Amino acid sequence: MDEDQALLELMKTRIIRSYRWREDILKPLSEELEIDLDLFENILIKKLDMSSLEALHPRFESARPRCIQERIHADLRLCWLEDVMEIVSPEQSVAIKTKISNEVINGKDYDEALEDGKQELLKILSE
Repeated sequence: MDEDQALLELMKTRIIRSYRWREDILKPLSEELEIDLDLFENILIKKLDMSSLEALHPRFESARPRCIQERIHADLRLCWLEDVMEIVSPEQSVAIKTKISNEVINGKDYDEALEDGKQELLKILSE
């Protein structure tokens, strides 16, 4: 490995090992993917260039609400209730997903927030 490549790898490692990166990106994703933290770190160093690494944390944070809403959509089976059966309107679906994702972003446990979503969904289905 030449000197420039070693320096680049060192710079990438410093970014990835920063506290916010480890807490916000590395740990959650490595746990979700069931990959050793060091292995995942090495994968990101190998796959991402410097500009991608520097821009990834803000993009990761901005994508978080959308990812949570997609998970809620699947977990509440809105793909069936809204998309297939059409017994939940798109507006009702968005309202539930927005409310529940905001609860999760504000620190509520996902499973507890999902229970709130189920209750909201039952109200809609009972109308």
